[in-house]
Amino acid sequence: MATLISAGTHTGQGTPGERRMAERLQKKLPQDWLLWWDVPIGPKQTRPDFVLLHPQHGALVLEVKDWHLDTIRSATRERFEIAPEGRLKVVMSPLQQARHCAIQVVNALERDAQLVQQHGPHQGKLALPWGHGVVLTQITRKQFDAAGLGAAMAPHLVVCKDEMLESVDAAAFAQRLHAMFPHRFGHAGLTPGQLDRVRWILFPEVRVPQQRSLLSADADADADAAAGASDEDARLPDLMQVMDLQQEQLARSLGDGHRVIHGVAGPGKTMILGYRAEHLAKTQTAASKPILVLCYNEPLAVKLAADMAAKGLHERVHVRHFHKWCRDQLVQHQLLPEGTQRKAVAKLMDEYVQGVIAGVEAGRIPTGQYHAVLIDEGHDFAPEWLTLATQMVDPATNSLLLLYDDAQSIYDRTRSKSFSLKSVGIQAAGRTTILKINYRNTRQILQLAHRMAGDMLLRPEDPEGGDDGIPLLQPLSCGREGPEPIVVDDLPTLPERAARVAELLADQYAQGHP
Repeated sequence: MATLISAGTHTGQGTPGERRMAERLQKKLPQDWLLWWDVPIGPKQTRPDFVLLHPQHGALVLEVKDWHLDTIRSATRERFEIAPEGRLKVVMSPLQQARHCAIQVVNALERDAQLVQQHGPHQGKLALPWGHGVVLTQITRKQFDAAGLGAAMAPHLVVCKDEMLESVDAAAFAQRLHAMFPHRFGHAGLTPGQLDRVRWILFPEVRVPQQRSLLSADADADADAAAGASDEDARLPDLMQVMDLQQEQLARSLGDGHRVIHGVAGPGKTMILGYRAEHLAKTQTAASKPILVLCYNEPLAVKLAADMAAKGLHERVHVRHFHKWCRDQLVQHQLLPEGTQRKAVAKLMDEYVQGVIAGVEAGRIPTGQYHAVLIDEGHDFAPEWLTLATQMVDPATNSLLLLYDDAQSIYDRTRSKSFSLKSVGIQAAGRTTILKINYRNTRQILQLAHRMAGDMLLRPEDPEGGDDGIPLLQPLSCGREGPEPIVVDDLPTLPERAARVAELLADQYAQGHP
């Protein structure tokens, strides 16, 4: 079964013909085919109905039309006269439409020296085959031939209604698509690295930002600027990192309602949250309520807020450290108590939270303030905090995203996690996703962490059954290699161990590591 990635949830997406074609493509093509349905592509962000990519066969753009034969009044290679619902209009030939999209794909990819022919008569041309075609979901091959539509669209570039039925042989269906690839140039197949480069160029939103040093806000600024610049001006980086296919599928397909992502350390959860916040902000109307992103870790909130501001989304996306958000709510609704400056920070933070909870219960702080609420580091939120955050979602949108990994809870080890998500108002049964691949750490670090964590990472019983609990997940390595960690196990006291760690860090710093 091929991998299908769509711009939204499949239910209700596209035309009936597009939905049938999506199902046929996914079920009848082998698993090494990648399919994008209604996803913007390239520097001009055009939206062909389908983009297909295969390491050996190449790239294919398909336009799908649900026209009946009597809808088409006349057809040439350039233009069609159609009369849907009896109203005559002139449109571009669907084959030309597909070709224009395919050429935009080719022009974008040919800017990358690693994706073009290096020698021979086709030097400088795209190294992978490419093609384009049309799917007529309501016109049979017999009708197509009888109407003379072959004069307007080459027959081998068209899939007709009877050639995409559920009963059609998979090999015959695939052969129809293979026939649409006239440009081959002796292609030997895309390597995994080249496949990532194709995705990086065609789909800017799946690019992985370069990791910045915690000690320098300017580190990797040039790489980040290149990722955010226009494809016409930016110099293509040597290393192009993109979301993996599961991450991309998840990021694009998150629909309405409450959603939960359970993930191990380092699987790209925060990256997916950022994609979701940006997508919601860009698809909202100007009159929509803002989007709220809540974090427990203050530096992470600062980083996410800076990312949203750099994209011009700070007015639409409000990123807040949870306790600062609570204080903001108390200030905004004139509920901040007197004398707060004389109290210990921990006690003050608790009072802020309880003050907001009381304000909501008394009706002095309104619920439903936000178009959507996205919660990062949900493992560090107390149950009553999650209840409070859930109440802030506008019932009209009911849009909530919670990111969670109980194994990463570092702030309150005594806090009980034996509660269900349903008990705090999160209705996500059947809409949870688990990410288990750790991209952050090398295999050597992850193996050591496994040995140290031991039985703490065993999955506990779900208090209410199903997928509504909060699992402890064991991460899988992405296979990235590195040096063995240094284990300091011969010093008896904590101060001695801390001093040794400081020595090791100072030594690395002296060698030029940040």
